[in-house]
Amino acid sequence: MSGTQPAPEELSTQCELWLEKFLTHLQVERGLSVHTISNYRRQLKYVATTLALPDWSGLTPVDIKRVLSTSKQQGKHARSIALRLSALRTFCRYLIDQGQLFSNPMEGIQAPKQGRPLPKQLNVDDMQQLLDGNDDDLLAYRDKAMFELLYGCGLRLSELTGLNLNDCLSDGLLRVRGKGSKERLLPMGKMARRALEAWFKVRGHFADPGEPAVFLSKQKNRISNRQVANRLDVMAQQKNIDSKLNPHKLRHSFATHVLESSGDLRAVQELLGHANLSTTQVYTHLDFQHLAKVYDSAHPRARKK
Repeated sequence: MSGTQPAPEELSTQCELWLEKFLTHLQVERGLSVHTISNYRRQLKYVATTLALPDWSGLTPVDIKRVLSTSKQQGKHARSIALRLSALRTFCRYLIDQGQLFSNPMEGIQAPKQGRPLPKQLNVDDMQQLLDGNDDDLLAYRDKAMFELLYGCGLRLSELTGLNLNDCLSDGLLRVRGKGSKERLLPMGKMARRALEAWFKVRGHFADPGEPAVFLSKQKNRISNRQVANRLDVMAQQKNIDSKLNPHKLRHSFATHVLESSGDLRAVQELLGHANLSTTQVYTHLDFQHLAKVYDSAHPRARKK
């Protein structure tokens, strides 16, 4: 941006007012996560400051195209631009409902085409190498339990860090709160249950009386997403895992391995908490060898005589 444009934090009073009302609506009415609301805030503040808007009522299709052009000039990826436009589209619908806009400036605006990246996952041997073994360090019990749950239950990172003691139910069930505060019950496998029980035996060293969080830091606070990611990075280095690891890759590995073994896409959808089956279908692209075997054994023109 040129020197004549306002700094990103400079928002007009009217723009700030309606942005905050919208973010409150997302939190209270739609139950969106803190992370998602923060993304909306960042994207919409960028739009308002880039265009130097006095208020949102003057937003036009020309303005949207300018935002699109500026984003491209800054080298933003197609996915990042699409997320920005998605935030704007939702916000404009809200402003129309509130009588702040009388026509939708997003009409006819198309997001740039983007390829759908395949999720990356670890193979089964690497997962075994990562999760096997333990030592006498108390934090190692916590870390093993966290990563057994991420992989064993296919949790999102925010679902893991948001777990409370009363979410660990009897009969090996785990209650998690996903996107939009939607709850689902998940079965815990033997290894995940065993790791969680081991952590509970030493958790008292990190938890003050009455603390509800399952996983805590050395400072006796609920562990943060960043801390989990850092601990996974440390464990991967200790176990000589070559692949670059992040917590979401454990969720991808869960989905891929369950789908490869079962072939049940609907069940994987339920376990992951995906609202739409199309989101889960990306994992079907990961197992070409399995699909080829099914084809060779089932199709009349492929079967060997």
